[in-house]
Amino acid sequence: MPTGKVKFYDAERQFGFISGDDGARVYLHSSVLPDGYPAPKPGTRVEYGVADGRRGPQAISVKILEQPSLLRAQRRKPQDMVPVVEDLIKLLDGSSDSLRRGRYPANSHQIAKVLKVVAEDFDA
Repeated sequence: MPTGKVKFYDAERQFGFISGDDGARVYLHSSVLPDGYPAPKPGTRVEYGVADGRRGPQAISVKILEQPSLLRAQRRKPQDMVPVVEDLIKLLDGSSDSLRRGRYPANSHQIAKVLKVVAEDFDA
């Protein structure tokens, strides 16, 4: 069976493309992914079968070999996250007063940015 990497995948539209190790570009539909598997991220290594579809080669029987590790390699060390999480707790605690009064805090956009950054490190 050929192997390759997911080049692109749109979770909303449930399709993408695999870039085969042999250079072939293969269509990937969510129906051929393993049951219960979330949308593959670009760089995910896969093994797959190929069938001729209406628009060219189409992947069948996709098996996930490994997730990309680039994000994991770039995330902060756990001991470096301690002060970030502690500051985040203080920030959220300070915003709870505004929320209790029925208003969002004035710095809600900044809070959202910090939450996204922390979530990306935790999720990597």
